[in-house]
Amino acid sequence: MQRQDMAPAWAGALAGLTAGAVALGVARLVAGIAGPETFPVVAVGDVVVDLTPPPVKDFAINAFGANDKTVLVGGVLVVLAVIAAALGIAARRRPVAGDAGLLAFGAVGVLAVLTRPGAGITGVLPTVVGVAAGVWTLRLLERRARLHPAPAEEPAVLAGAGEVGFRGEAGAGEAGFRGEGGAGEDGRPSGAERPVVMRPGASAAGGFDRRRLLTGVASGVVVAGAATVLGRVLSDRQAVDTARGGLALPAPATPAAPLPAGTDFRISGLSPFTTRNRDFYRVDTALVVPQVNPRTWRLRVHGMVDRPIEMTFADLLKRPLTEADITLTCVSNPVGGEYIGNARWLGVRMADVLREAGLQSGADMLLSTSADGFTCGTPVDVVMDGRDALFAVAMNGEALPVDHGFPVRQVVPGLYGYVSATKWVVDVKVTRFDRDEAYWTPRGWAAKAPIKTQSRIDLPRQGATVRAGRTTVAGVAWAQHTGIDAVEVRVDRGEWRQARLAAVPGPDTWRQWALDWDATPGRHTIEVRATDAAGRTQAEQEAPPAPDGATGWHTITVQVS
Repeated sequence: MQRQDMAPAWAGALAGLTAGAVALGVARLVAGIAGPETFPVVAVGDVVVDLTPPPVKDFAINAFGANDKTVLVGGVLVVLAVIAAALGIAARRRPVAGDAGLLAFGAVGVLAVLTRPGAGITGVLPTVVGVAAGVWTLRLLERRARLHPAPAEEPAVLAGAGEVGFRGEAGAGEAGFRGEGGAGEDGRPSGAERPVVMRPGASAAGGFDRRRLLTGVASGVVVAGAATVLGRVLSDRQAVDTARGGLALPAPATPAAPLPAGTDFRISGLSPFTTRNRDFYRVDTALVVPQVNPRTWRLRVHGMVDRPIEMTFADLLKRPLTEADITLTCVSNPVGGEYIGNARWLGVRMADVLREAGLQSGADMLLSTSADGFTCGTPVDVVMDGRDALFAVAMNGEALPVDHGFPVRQVVPGLYGYVSATKWVVDVKVTRFDRDEAYWTPRGWAAKAPIKTQSRIDLPRQGATVRAGRTTVAGVAWAQHTGIDAVEVRVDRGEWRQARLAAVPGPDTWRQWALDWDATPGRHTIEVRATDAAGRTQAEQEAPPAPDGATGWHTITVQVS
C-alpha cells in the first residue's frame, strides 16, 4: 500500500525527467567550455557507432541517409528520458535509488568520454558536474512534493490538568479513552472523562503538494533550457573558431595592387588608411553573434533567375577570387562619427555569380538574408556596373572574423551597410523593390542608400587644448564609389584653405587629408568640407542619419594656449 505522504507515480516520473534534463543541460554547458566531444550524449553515441555491427550501420545509412547521426542521438535521448522517469518513480520510496541510478549512468558517460581519442581527465567534467546537478534536482523536487510528513504515534494531552492518556482500542460500548486518575466511590475514575486533545495537524496523514512540485519542475526546465542554449552557443563558437583557424585561403586570381606611395600620412592621432580587424566598427541586429560552420554553410541564389544556384563554402573557394580595398560605412554614422572603416577584402565577385544564374528582365533588387534572419535589399544595377561587389571570405589577409560575418559576407562599395553588407549571408533572392522589403525599410529607412560625400576631423579632437604655433589639422574624407577630389578647411569662418590629400588606390576607399595651421592663443572653431570626383561639395546644413545617411560639415572647437 502506498504511503499517504508519497507522491503519485506521475509526479515521480516528472521529477525524474526534470532532473535528467537539468543534468544534460548543465553537462552541455560545461562541454561548451571543455569541448563539444566531452558532452556525454555525444560520447555515448560515438561508442554505440563504434560497437555497431557493419550490417546495422549499413541499414541505418540506407534508411536515414545523412540523418543517421541525428536519429542515433535522438534514440539515446529517448532512452535516457525513459530511465530518468523510472528513477524518479523509484526515488519516491527510496531517494537513494534515484541517486544510485543517476550515478550509474554518470559512470557510463565517464567511461564513454574516456574512450574517445585524445581524452583527458578534464573531459569527464561535463558528466560529473551534470550528474551532481541531476542528483541535487531530484532530491529537491522529491522534498518539494511532500507537504506534511505523517506524524508517528505520540502521547496526547487530556483536557484534565496533569492527566495524560493514550489512544486506546475501544471495544463495543467503550468510550475509547482511559483516565489515569484514582477511582471514585462508584468505581469510575475520579477525574471527569474527556476526549483526548490532539495536537494541531496530528490527524493529517501527510500530503502531496502538487503546486510546489510543478513550480520546482518549471524552474528546472528553465535552468535546463538556458544551460543547453548557452552550452550550444559556446560549443558552436569553439567549433567555428577551430574551423576558421584551420582555413587555408586560396591566392586571389585578381590581386589588389600594392598601395601607392603616400597612401598613409602616418600622423599620430589620424585614422590609418587600413583599419585593423579588431578596430573595425560593428553594428548588428543580433543579440548573439551567429556561429556559422563553413562545413555546413550554403549559399542559395534564386528568384528571378534562369538557373538557381546553391553552393557550399568549398564551392565558393574554387571560384576566381578578387582582392580589393573598400571602405564600409554605416548609415547610422553621424557627422564626425566612427562607424566607418577601410579594409582589404578577398572574395568572389557577386556579378559573376549572378551572370551564371542568369538575371531575368525587370529584376532590380537583391534581397540577401543572414544566418540570423536579417535581410537587406541591394540595387542590382550597382552590383552589375563593374565595381568590386564581393561575397567576401577574408579581411586584411585573414579569414573573416566571426564578428564580421565568417564564413561569408557581402561587401558592396558605394552603398551604406544596411543595403549592401550582409554578414553571415546564406540566401540571395533576385527580386524587385516593389515586391519585397528588407529589414530596415519598413522601419523608416530609405530602400536605396548611396553613400553621401562626407569628411571628418580626427586631429585635433573636439575640445582639445593645443599649443600655439604650427600644428596639424587632419582627418579622412569619403565618397565611395566616386572618390574624393578635394578637401577644404577653414578656421573661425575665415577663408577656405585646400588641404593636401594622400594617395588612394581607387575610388572605393576613404582618403586622408592634412593641413598645417599656425595656431594663435584663444578659442577657435575648425570646419571641414569635401568635394567628390563628380564635383559635388558636401552640404553645410547638418542632417541626422535617418532616413538615408547624415550630412553636414564637421565642426570642432579647440583651445590654443
